[in-house]
Amino acid sequence: MPAASPNPSEQDDLPPLMPPPEPAAPPPSAAAAPAPVPGRIDHEFVVKNRLVERYIGGRLPVRGAQDLERFCREHPELLDEIHLSDHINAALRLLDASGRASPWEPEPRKWWEQLWVLIAAAALALILAGTSLVLSGKLSGRDHSIAQLKQRVAQQPLEPTTSTRTITLVPSRGAPSRRNMATIGGANAELADLKIDMSWTPLDAFRVTVDRIDQGRVAILHNLKRDSNGVLHLELNSSALGPGQYQLTIEGIDRWGNPIPQAWATISIAH
Repeated sequence: MPAASPNPSEQDDLPPLMPPPEPAAPPPSAAAAPAPVPGRIDHEFVVKNRLVERYIGGRLPVRGAQDLERFCREHPELLDEIHLSDHINAALRLLDASGRASPWEPEPRKWWEQLWVLIAAAALALILAGTSLVLSGKLSGRDHSIAQLKQRVAQQPLEPTTSTRTITLVPSRGAPSRRNMATIGGANAELADLKIDMSWTPLDAFRVTVDRIDQGRVAILHNLKRDSNGVLHLELNSSALGPGQYQLTIEGIDRWGNPIPQAWATISIAH
């Protein structure tokens, strides 16, 4: 009789005849090689998200722009595929049509930065400097002249007369007149001997008032006597008075000492 088959539970308790095979170890070269790390962007990602257009428009963050630059450096064929050169040429033609300068051309200078403006400014500065020097010299000379004139007026010097000139005056009897009867002086000072004809009046003593016309009174001469010919003498150094017109008012003195207007004469002083 065949032997009875063993109990299945008993078969499970039996140890295996051979240990299960261990999994084969990978070769050393394969174990040492690192697993590939996928990149941040790829061709499809660049095209799908229009990274080049966003890069040109400045809408990419700094990290994204750096990644795109690195990808284009490693895959330059992408730029040919999207026809970047043609788009750039079209953009340049548009800039030229609008009158704008190309990006690589230097920016046009402002009008105040141009060479001719600098030259004109330098020339104007030189002209102004020369004008200032000339005006300064003229002002200095004028100040010197003014100082001399002030000193001359303060000192009131009299110039010596080199000649004496006799002048006969026939004064106006009716009223004062600005008609010039004689001019005294000139380039050189002179002593004028004025002979005023007063033979027609019965009075013998006179008072002569000298006024500079439109300015003020210069002098009053009292108790002047006429000579036997009825002539009133008055001698005058032309440098004693300033240039201008002077009016002589001749008044007779009666027996009670009252002045009575008699005549008027106008003379001019020249320097």
